[in-house]
Amino acid sequence: MVTTENTIEVSIGSALEYLDLVQLVTDCITRFMGFDEDSSHWIGMSVRESVTNAIQHGNKLDQSKKVEIRFEVSPEQLDVYVTDQGNGFRIEDLPSPLDPENLLKPSGRGIFYIRSFMDSVEFRRLSRGGMEVHMVKRVSSN
Repeated sequence: MVTTENTIEVSIGSALEYLDLVQLVTDCITRFMGFDEDSSHWIGMSVRESVTNAIQHGNKLDQSKKVEIRFEVSPEQLDVYVTDQGNGFRIEDLPSPLDPENLLKPSGRGIFYIRSFMDSVEFRRLSRGGMEVHMVKRVSSN
């Protein structure tokens, strides 16, 4: 883990066993920033879901690939960047979890949830390969 004055960076292998560590770091940051319990919970769920997607769908559980999580803390907001080393995807190609044929499927809602819980979410394909998810939660919106 790397920290600077306003940034905390965590690099993990592509294994789901690291999710609890990422959750612990996220919980500590949201508590430090003064988010209420509900907001902290939803931020944690969003980060966990994003990291899970990076491990499973981005890096395909390939232990040789890393997932990078960067938290940028400011008085106004928390910015979280989750980066994988996979092939990337086009957000518009993902099926809507609200379509009738998808309503009863047990998966496919992660990005929908992240967008619901965070104030801003952007997906960006990186020129060096991989995808980056940038999530923002404003302090004033908790």
